[in-house]
Amino acid sequence: MRVDRPDRLELAYTRTMMGFLALQPAPQAIAMIGLGGGSLAKFIHQQLPQAFLKVVEINPHVIALREEFEVPPDSERFRVRLADGADFVRSPPQPFDVLLVDGFDYHGQPPALASQAFYDDCAALLSPEGVLVANLYAGDPDYERQLARIERAFAHQVLQLPDPECSNTIVFAGRQPLRARLGEARNPGLSPAAWAQVRGGVRAVQQALAQPTAG
Repeated sequence: MRVDRPDRLELAYTRTMMGFLALQPAPQAIAMIGLGGGSLAKFIHQQLPQAFLKVVEINPHVIALREEFEVPPDSERFRVRLADGADFVRSPPQPFDVLLVDGFDYHGQPPALASQAFYDDCAALLSPEGVLVANLYAGDPDYERQLARIERAFAHQVLQLPDPECSNTIVFAGRQPLRARLGEARNPGLSPAAWAQVRGGVRAVQQALAQPTAG
């Protein structure tokens, strides 16, 4: 995190995850599993003022650093909760338009966040036009099986975008055909500087879905 720009998305994979704006340009409710350094949460909180954002983090030590990382305090449209992401999606408080999954521990992605039951619950949590965005480690021996679980939960409405800077892949999935949600490559109301950060991710989603074999 840059001290002078705490809301800047320094990592390429976070900018790619914001590609959901190609499918959901004006989400009203967003859920996120995994707070980490808070860059995604801060960016969404600042740039999507119409959206309520709920972040679920299982590690109390991560939450304890929220002030140090300049994560905003809880408010009517932003909340951080100490909870297991798998438990959260099993009993969500409401439907969400976007679900961002970026949960890792010291050993990688926890099995509870990679099971068929978890992805089935993710699909059930979303609004009818909702979108799942999952950050997966492509080098995981279980990656192909994990992807198959997402495809099963979302009736194969899935798009993969490899991260050019590391071994991660960002997976987008929807309850409805992703192409049906595709909009034009226009700024959904972000500041010019913020749009410059995420425009590449938005266009990558649009270009990938324009291919004949895409979801």
